[in-house]
Amino acid sequence: MKEGKRPSESLTVMTDIVLPPDTNYHGTIFGGNVMAYVDKVASIAAMRHCRKQVVTASSDSLDFISPIRTGEAICLEGIVTYTRKTSMEVFVRVEAEDLLTGERRLTATSYLTFVALNPDGKPAEIPPVVPTTEEEKWHYEGAKERYEIRQRRRQMQKNHQR
Repeated sequence: MKEGKRPSESLTVMTDIVLPPDTNYHGTIFGGNVMAYVDKVASIAAMRHCRKQVVTASSDSLDFISPIRTGEAICLEGIVTYTRKTSMEVFVRVEAEDLLTGERRLTATSYLTFVALNPDGKPAEIPPVVPTTEEEKWHYEGAKERYEIRQRRRQMQKNHQR
């Protein structure tokens, strides 16, 4: 088995300013733009963890909590929270920042799953994750239940297609 890696080794941070073309008629960022940012940050975190190419296997959730308005910054942080043999779960936290006051607020959270690939495009073995902080342990401990929910959801979709 490969040596484990701390979630902090995969930490990915991205910040951008929300401009009028990024927003809807409410003056808030398009949800699809947030989704693209989340996927990008999560992809980088996954690649940092395994140092291999990755593909998005699922997006378990993207929970919007509060809007991000024109002129605010969108701030994202992603870390690998759990691994299996070839897949990893990534958590992304999204905040809005008022650039004039520095005030930040939580705007969205998301869990995604990525699969590492070898040069032939087949699933590749990855190092385990070793949580160290209380928050990392909290994400890690809940990962098994999230994995089981993903598997049930996949099975339901397969059964529905028949």
